[in-house]
Parts: sequence; structure tokens; C-alpha cells
Amino acid sequence: MASKVPVRQLFINGEWRAPLREKRLPVINPATEETIGEIPAATAEDVEVAVKAARVAFTRNRGKDWPRTSGAFRAKYLRAIASKVIERKSELAELEALDSGKPLDETSWDMDDVAGCFEFYADLADALDGEQHASVSLPMETFKSHVLKEPLGVVGLITPWNYPLLMAAWKVAPALAAGCTAILKPSELASLTCLELASICKEIGLPPGVLNIVTGLGPEAGAPLPSHPDVDKVAFTGSTVTGRAIMTAAAQVIKPVSLELGGKSPILVFEDVDIEKAAEWAMFGCFWTNGQICSATSRLLVQESIADEFIGKLVNWTKSIQISDPFEKGCRLGPVVSESQYKKILNCISLAKEEGATILCGGQRPKHLKKGYFIEPTIVGNVNPSMQIWREEVFGPVLSVMTFKTEEEAIDLANDSHYALAGAVLSNDADLRNRVSEVIP
Repeated sequence: MASKVPVRQLFINGEWRAPLREKRLPVINPATEETIGEIPAATAEDVEVAVKAARVAFTRNRGKDWPRTSGAFRAKYLRAIASKVIERKSELAELEALDSGKPLDETSWDMDDVAGCFEFYADLADALDGEQHASVSLPMETFKSHVLKEPLGVVGLITPWNYPLLMAAWKVAPALAAGCTAILKPSELASLTCLELASICKEIGLPPGVLNIVTGLGPEAGAPLPSHPDVDKVAFTGSTVTGRAIMTAAAQVIKPVSLELGGKSPILVFEDVDIEKAAEWAMFGCFWTNGQICSATSRLLVQESIADEFIGKLVNWTKSIQISDPFEKGCRLGPVVSESQYKKILNCISLAKEEGATILCGGQRPKHLKKGYFIEPTIVGNVNPSMQIWREEVFGPVLSVMTFKTEEEAIDLANDSHYALAGAVLSNDADLRNRVSEVIP
């Protein structure tokens, strides 16, 4: 286990800087509820400094230091970051498990994905050089035309806590590959590995101001980005409520946004499946990453003819999940990220029971774990489409189950949702899979 949480400051203009108001936030280990460290808490004044640093980095030497360099030049930095992530994989995985509560096996796999993401965009940056100045055929020989792909400018990147460093990589790597400069604001609930990304950038000599990392509370460190006139675009992954606020703020200064928001995704199981395998996939689709995935298939629709057998096997599979400290060998489900999430999820389960649903398994703290924000993986039956547990995102290890008779009924139930992020269809009939997957979210 990581013995000590590094003491870090904000990363602005290639240097560590204490927050101007000298505020810090505690880091809580969700498996023990203990304070294990602190992160700097930026405010609007710090964001202002970070945005200025990013703008200077973008315009310095008329862009010749970063945005107007070759893609191959920028790719070298992305590959250097990837190499350092692999070099520090064990340390980063341990920090992320401590910070977020995810099983150590998962955070280790995530670090491989982080490195792979930077490598992927390094390749795209290399390829960009060959795409520049591509000729465009015109009907008149008098005119000549070509395409020049240019970076947008300074971008604000706001990321969630369920995949702390990987979600940051998904935003940072393409921004830097394109030649943008950036301000990354990770979730205050899991910022440790993003601050270590800053230390990697400093170590490899990334030009000052190209990537700035400000940690802190959303209203203080995140909210200034979408409304800032010197931020050219914002990319956000998180809740629908916050996404709506970001879009509203960005609209006031006419800037583009990229949003990945909530989900309540359906998984449809038809009667011709291998029940054992399908049950395992249904469990995996909802309970991976402690159930905290926006694309989790948390609405299960099972064909009536196999429902009893399928749900019975699913319950048995779910009861076999090892719930433990993320560092314990074999852990497959750790705590949820925070006390507020813990209480929210238990309230959702309680409301489901009040509305007439039945808890088929789970629904409470595991008896062997007296501390930490642990919730047993929960399957909720006797659900109808009007219940909140069916309609609203829980963002925890909770799976709601309904049955259907016909393909048309399954499609109607799957589409009766204001979310449309993902979906899954399980059947041995390829034509049915294709047909249904084309008309569900």
C-alpha cells in the first residue's frame, strides 16, 4: 500500500503554486473514513492565474512554442508522459485506490489505459502532420484551396472521480495532441493521481503553461472556466445538473462545450441466451467500478420465459462478489467514493422499498465491514417504470429489474427514459441483436 500521500500544490505555468487564499481540502480514504492527506483548494483567483498561463503558452513566440509546432514535436511529450505512467504504475494505482475506493486490480488496469490513451493520441498527432495543407478540388483553376487544421486555443477540462486519471487522460491527451493549452480541474473527491500527472509533466519538461492543474471545489475552481472569456472551449464529464449549468454559462460568451453526462442504461436479455454467461455480463455491466459508471447498464430487462431462472443465477453471482478493502487480494467491489454518495445510494434503495419494490439481495452495509462507505451490490425487483429507482441514475452498485414478453415491449421499456448514453442487447440471434440495438439508446 502507498505509505504516504504526496503533499502537492496547484500546478500553474510549469510550477507548483500554493493557492492564493492558502486553502486546502482533506483527502478521505473511503475504505476507512480516515483523513490521509490534503489537496490544494483553488478559487477563482487561482483559476485566473492558470488561464493567463495557458493563454501565454498558446500565444508565446506567435505560437511557435506549442500550437504551431509539428504534431511529431507534441507527440514526443505525450509518449514521454505515457512512459512515466507505466514507470510509476504501481504507485499511481495505489494512490487511486486509496483516493477513490476502487479495487487495486482495477486501478492498475486503468493505469495501462492511461498510458495507452497518451500513446494513441501521440500517434494521431504524428499523423496530423501528413494531413496538413491537403488540397481541395475546386471547379475553377483560378482559385487554390487547402485544409489547415489548427488548435482551438485554451481549453478547460473538468473531470469526474470514478476514473480519476483515465478521464483526465481522455481530455488532456487529445487537447495537447491538437496543440491546445489546457486547464484541468479534477473532482475534489479524487484528485491525487491528477496532481501526480502534474509532477510527470514537470519531470518530462512539458513547456510551461501548456497544462495547468487546479484542484478544489466545483463552485470555486470549476465554475469560473465556462464563463471565462479567455477559455475557448470546455469539456466536462459529470452530472446532468452540472452539465446544464456549464452549458448555460458557456452560452453567455458563445463558446463550444463537450458534455458527457448521466446515464440509466438498459440491458435487454432475450430467452435464447446462455443464462449463466448472460447473468455474469449483467452483473459486470452494473457493478464494475463499484457501480459508479455513467454507462452502467443499471436497468435490466429480462424476457419472462427465463426470468425466474435468470434472476436466480444473477442473485447467486452477485452474492459471490468479494466486497473488501480495495487492497485486499481478490477484492472486486470496494467502497463508494464518499459519505455523501453513500447516503444518497442508501436513500435511493430506501425510497424504492417505500414505493413497493423488493430487494432481492444486498441493499445495506456488509455485516463484516464496520467502517468505510461500503454498500452490498443490490438487485431490486418488483419494479415498475414510474419508480425513481428505475428512472433516475443512482451511480452506485444498484441494479433494477423488470420483465418483458415481446421484443416490442422490451424496446418500449428501454426507450422510456430521458437518458440515452448506452445500452446492451444479449441474444444468440444476430439479426435480433442488430435490429434491437439500432432502436434503443
